[in-house]
Amino acid sequence: MVQYLNNNSGFNQWNATQSNKQKPKSMGIFGWFVTIFLAWWVIGLFIQPKKTTNANTQPITIEKSSVEKKVIDSDKVSVDIQGLRISNILLKEHYKSADKTEPVSLLNGENDFIEIGFVSADTQTPNINTKWNLDANNNMAWNNKSKIKFNRDISIADYVIRISDTIKNNSKQEINVSPYARIVQNVSDKASVAVETGGVVYANSNLDYANWAKLNKKSYAYSTVRGYFGFAEQYWETIVSVDANDQTISLKKNGDSYFADGNVSPVKIGAGQTATVDTYVFAGPRISKILDNASTNIPHLSKTMDYGWFWFFAQPMLWMINWLFAMVGNYGIAIILMTLILRLLMWPLTRKSYASTMKMQQMQPELQRVQKLYANDKARLQMEMMKVYQSHKTSPMAGCLPMLIQIPIFFALYKALLISVPMRSARFLWISDLAAMDPYFILPILMGATMMLQQYLQGPKTKSDSNDAMASTQKAMKWMPILFTVMFAWMPAGLVLYWTVSNIFSILQMYIIKKTMK
Repeated sequence: MVQYLNNNSGFNQWNATQSNKQKPKSMGIFGWFVTIFLAWWVIGLFIQPKKTTNANTQPITIEKSSVEKKVIDSDKVSVDIQGLRISNILLKEHYKSADKTEPVSLLNGENDFIEIGFVSADTQTPNINTKWNLDANNNMAWNNKSKIKFNRDISIADYVIRISDTIKNNSKQEINVSPYARIVQNVSDKASVAVETGGVVYANSNLDYANWAKLNKKSYAYSTVRGYFGFAEQYWETIVSVDANDQTISLKKNGDSYFADGNVSPVKIGAGQTATVDTYVFAGPRISKILDNASTNIPHLSKTMDYGWFWFFAQPMLWMINWLFAMVGNYGIAIILMTLILRLLMWPLTRKSYASTMKMQQMQPELQRVQKLYANDKARLQMEMMKVYQSHKTSPMAGCLPMLIQIPIFFALYKALLISVPMRSARFLWISDLAAMDPYFILPILMGATMMLQQYLQGPKTKSDSNDAMASTQKAMKWMPILFTVMFAWMPAGLVLYWTVSNIFSILQMYIIKKTMK
């Protein structure tokens, strides 16, 4: 985008008229963009929450279950069942590293689990140490002394675990049973990296996030008719939804563990009657298609997909990358092709902008004459400058439009790369993970070199007066490639690849437009 704010652009000329010799020189819209970009980049480095302990809270003792574990397998998921608890959820199609030796596991810590059960003041309910009768079809059965029969059926479809509890009241009196569910998770060094992570609650048709840093400071409570709750990481999430009305949901941290609890209003079961409560657990990747499918059982689950502020760009860009990957089989090549497609779509606007820039260069002698003639009369200077623009049928802002369009595209692609699960282990040439930084800094250096070449090709034919605002802008612009190289050194390699290819395309585009316009 450097070429659209070159040193002879009309915007710089127009910007020069807005300041006088006593005021600091301004860099115009490009300066604002750099300021916002730097602020966003610096904030991104410090958004990682610090691990703290609530000093005024007594740690909750997490009681261990004495029930023997049983493994339940499906095509995509494997889980450990220990009575009321579910833990060690293995995602068979996703791996911790590119070598694909160890699958991703959720809730695999010593004190990490999902617990789904009941409480009642009228009768005895199964607890974490209750030993159920378990058959070969994963059906669990347990009877209490009051002839109340609890049956639990566990089934897995894709990444959704369905727990269906049936309670049959064989006693002679009505009972009230309150379902509950909770997730206990220990989090260590889980940075949000500009993606919504931490506690997540869907209540009263609103999705709310409480990241790890917020949960370190205070607790959150919600009342809703029906919703869901859980914890989300950058690429994975564990969500629980109890299919019942009138729920109270809470998020909190205690000791080293984070708690997400859901309590449901009591269910009345008359003598001789039966009640069934279904609970759904989603434990899997944050992939749009998978979340959409899971929304059949957990309504609105797809809303947990965090596309960021520029979702209207990020969502189609992510779709385009995956579509191109399906054709070429490599995400690096897919990013290159997507970059070329985007730049080709912008070609008409770019050509028009570049034509305006060339007109500005042709106007230089007249603009400089007007500046010198009315240097002491700012109002007259602005009026005469506008007359010059009108006579040449151009605008000082015309050269900035392609750059302004690229700003949301840049941030949208950054978000798309961070939330793309397949991208986290995607290889391209020497890069082992396109969602992480280039370990050898080759791409950032190449990107800086292409920016420098752009500046050279778009450089002024003549030097400006060293005392005017345009000269100050020229000096500042010379540092932009170095500044951007440093900033992009720690950015995802896929993003730097996009920017580098975009620069190379711009250089070729510049050459073609110059040749055709002569």
